[in-house]
Amino acid sequence: MYILAIIGGILTTLSMVINSTLAKKVGLIQSTLINYIVGLIFSIFTLLIIGSSVQISIAQLKSTPIFMFLGGLIGVSVVYTSNIIIPRIPIFYSMILLFIGQVITGIIIDFIICGNIEINKIIGSIIVTLGIIYNSKIDKNLNNSDSE
Repeated sequence: MYILAIIGGILTTLSMVINSTLAKKVGLIQSTLINYIVGLIFSIFTLLIIGSSVQISIAQLKSTPIFMFLGGLIGVSVVYTSNIIIPRIPIFYSMILLFIGQVITGIIIDFIICGNIEINKIIGSIIVTLGIIYNSKIDKNLNNSDSE
């Protein structure tokens, strides 16, 4: 599972870089739309190859809490905001900042679901954030000294 998670992280980064490059060529909304159309086509193709059928009943849809349908909206928002961020911030920092957002969200969701916050997760998040701030200041100083 750990390897699969790492592969997921690699694919997420590649997807964001490719999508932001496409956004520069065709526009933000257009690239987001293209991303999801290609994803839909790939999903249908995958279903056809594995021979799985999609059986969703009206009863299932009605009994599903409405917030569970927000995944698509959130996904579109992620692609759109990434297309804005990645061309403006170096990819390394973009990914780290996105990671920090994911860690904070994970801590909040764990608190909502489990009812507690583990202090080691908060400390780890703070250490990573401070490391990024420190690294960005070093990079800024190096860039300023190179331009002089």
